[in-house]
Amino acid sequence: MSTVPPVGPALRRLAARATARVAAQAAAWRPRIGHAVRSRAVPPLRLLTTPRHATLPGSRQRVERDHAVVSAGAAALLLAGAVLVTAPGSASAQTVRPTTPGSSAFTAPRAQVPDPGLVQVAGPSPYKLPDDAPSAQAFVAVAPNLLPLQAEPAPVAAPAPEPEPAPAPAPPEPDWSAPVPDAPTSNPFGVHNSEYAAGYHTGVDFAVSPGTPVLAVGAATVVSAAWDGAYGKEVVLRLADGHFAQYAHLSALSVSAGERVSAGERVGLSGNTGNSTGPHLHFEIRTSNRYGAVVDPVAYLSGHGVTAF
Repeated sequence: MSTVPPVGPALRRLAARATARVAAQAAAWRPRIGHAVRSRAVPPLRLLTTPRHATLPGSRQRVERDHAVVSAGAAALLLAGAVLVTAPGSASAQTVRPTTPGSSAFTAPRAQVPDPGLVQVAGPSPYKLPDDAPSAQAFVAVAPNLLPLQAEPAPVAAPAPEPEPAPAPAPPEPDWSAPVPDAPTSNPFGVHNSEYAAGYHTGVDFAVSPGTPVLAVGAATVVSAAWDGAYGKEVVLRLADGHFAQYAHLSALSVSAGERVSAGERVGLSGNTGNSTGPHLHFEIRTSNRYGAVVDPVAYLSGHGVTAF
């Protein structure tokens, strides 16, 4: 019958320290070990120890107690190692190889990102950059949300609306005008006629229908607008240069004495009143406001640029 060699005090102290370390580690890993045992059905490890009531010879009893202590520490250590290293599917039981440029969780496409449950337990090994690479920055992929913010383009101002075209300026008022523009002449100025007190025709007759507007030949002041015997309804204007313009045989008067008129403004309507043989306008230019102090009306107005005769 073989005997078990006794365990010395040094061995017992070593076993005690190992047991203490294993106990501390087991306390730290107890939650994970329990989870691994519950999820992976790892059978609990039963330690066979000698019952307290067992009676053995003195020296043999001490030896077996020491072996039990050592066996308990070793079993606990083996249990922790088995759970940490061999438990299939455990996150702590797997390793990840060091990443290389172009293949990592930061540079790989989304479909190639490693399983988030894996744990990298070793640092990446150094690698050599290509000879033509200025720096490692060329191999870094920056997430879009980390790129520098680009200034938003300044809003483009809407074009100012084009100004509405200015209205066409009104044609300038004429300085001078014919009394009835472009009307034909029926009796010219200066024709000898003994029936006239002056012995000749003192004005010019324009053949126009009754109701034709007659116009002021220049800027003037109305001297009179009334009935004047043989001249019928008559208007006399004092022109700016001191001459007088007379309109006779009118059918209607459009102005009153004292009014200011401009060239081209209507002063009455032609007719056949007074001593008249038919509808027409008798028109005179006088140097003073009296009968016979007359000049040729057409020549006078032509001298002021009027051509509508």
